[in-house]
Parts: sequence; structure tokens; C-alpha cells
Amino acid sequence: MTPTAHVGRTRARGVETLTLDSPHNRNALSAALVADLATALTDAAEDPGVRAVVLTHTGTTFSAGADLRDPPAPDALVGLLRQLAEVPKPVLARVAGHVRAGGLGLVAACDIAVASTESTFAFTEVRIGVAPAVISLTLLPRTDPRALARYYLTGERFDAAEAARIGLVTAAGDDVDAVLEPVLDGVRRASPQGLAETKRLLTARVLEAFDRDAADLTALSARLFASPQAREGMTAFLERRDPEWVV
Repeated sequence: MTPTAHVGRTRARGVETLTLDSPHNRNALSAALVADLATALTDAAEDPGVRAVVLTHTGTTFSAGADLRDPPAPDALVGLLRQLAEVPKPVLARVAGHVRAGGLGLVAACDIAVASTESTFAFTEVRIGVAPAVISLTLLPRTDPRALARYYLTGERFDAAEAARIGLVTAAGDDVDAVLEPVLDGVRRASPQGLAETKRLLTARVLEAFDRDAADLTALSARLFASPQAREGMTAFLERRDPEWVV
């Protein structure tokens, strides 16, 4: 397997590491990055030499959320999130940087997520006039609902310890690789069949949410991004100013 333009690939002892590598936009979810990651996941799923997948990143940002200059179609993002849940191998997020908006949906889609204590998280959608619609497919089944209500509605930043407390990540520590090491040892000791069937049990509720809600949330996302308030919010963000509704 060869790297794609926006996703690096390396392998060690059966673990395929997929590295988000789009430094010009802080690994934002552009149409191109989403397509490249989907291709890399398909290859990993079909390769019998891959026991597990680690999703990580270059730079100090895991993902800045949707690329406002080249956003993926909502159904493409839905497809990627579902693919992460359906790949019959564990997908582990290694977060050693900041995560915003749609990037949190990627983290929640992974089976296990570890973060460095320097990482920060924020649902910034409300601040540009949209909602965390599509990413709710992976977040709502796995994350504390009262905490999500606060962070969805305010866009506040929170740290890795809070992300672990509310179930967004599995564990956090000063050395993210030290936190990840026993997890990788565990999956290397597990049988492929055992991993696949156990993952199927764990993702059943997430996939039920896709079957029930994906179409409605995709339509909501498309409607909001096309709205006048979203245009003002995205323009203000790109121009580094407050949108007109800030009081």
C-alpha cells in the first residue's frame, strides 16, 4: 500500500498507522482528505496482514474540523464515520494535539481513543451558525449526554482529562504513546476473529444510530451549511472577526 496525498501509511507488527497529513489546513476534513482516509481504511480492512489501525496526525492539531474552503459532502462524511465503525478490526485514535468540530466525530468513531494531556477539544459548530449534526451519529451513543449538552451549546474548550471523564476518549496521559502501548499489546495478542466479533458487539448501538438517523442528520447539515447565518459565520471565521450575532 502506498500513501495517498493527505494520509500517510506505515505498518509495524500488524498495526497499520494512518496519519492525517494536511498541514496547510491543520488536518481539516476536506473532500480530498475524507476520500483519501476512506481509501486507506478500505485497504486496511481488506489486508489480512493488518490486525488493527491507529489513526493519528502530523503537527499540533489532530483535525480542525470541516474544511470551510473545501468541505466534504455530508454523505461522504457519514460514509467515513460509518466505515470507521464497520471496519472489522479495532481502530485506535492517537491524539497528540487539538481537536475541533468534525474532528471529534472521528475520535468518537474509533473504538479506543487515547490523548495527550496537552490536547484540547471543542465543538465550535454553533459559533459559525451550524450544528454538530452528522458527527452526533458517533458521539451521542458513546459520550455523556449532559456534558455534550454543555459543550455542544457553548463551543467551550475542554481538556483531555475532561474528554476522558465524559467518554470521548478512553484515557489520557502526558506520554500518549505510553498510554497506547498496552492497548496495542492487547490487540496483537487477540485473534482476528475474536477482534472482529467483539467489535461487532461494541458498535451495534452506533450502527443503529446510522440506520435510524443518518439521512435526517445529513439533510440537516446540508440545510444549515447553506443558510445565511452559516455563510456569515464561516465568512467571519475566515476573516478572523466576530460574526454579526455576537453581543
